[in-house]
Amino acid sequence: MTDIHIDDFYRDTANILVTLYNTFPRHITLYVEDISGPDTPDDFGLHSKRHESCLSTLLWLANSDYLSYKGLIKREGIEEATLSHRTFLLLNSAQTGSELNPIEPHGSADLLINQLRQELQNGTSNTLAILVKNLMACSRQL
Repeated sequence: MTDIHIDDFYRDTANILVTLYNTFPRHITLYVEDISGPDTPDDFGLHSKRHESCLSTLLWLANSDYLSYKGLIKREGIEEATLSHRTFLLLNSAQTGSELNPIEPHGSADLLINQLRQELQNGTSNTLAILVKNLMACSRQL
């Protein structure tokens, strides 16, 4: 059993990567609320822990070279975000266990991006976590 904040990290990561893939190669503004849902600031206007965790996931993904962005929009999101070259290649790869395989023509059902989409729609937190962990392990191969 994982901690809830780690499950949120995996779900946010999957949502971020799918969102950026769906708009690739365009640069977009990516708002935290589009990933983690509406925020509930406290009486002082400070963002919720959930909002801050999602923003931290965006920044961590950028620092780990999964995405790039031009700037931070207050604590609301990032502007001109896009996938890194490495992540684009990774999402267009097929995965078998912890190995990446070259893309086969007409074999798109097994691409990592399609697996992420499917898990976000129909999967459990556990299966999504396994997929994101495997994705990150495979990223070292690129």
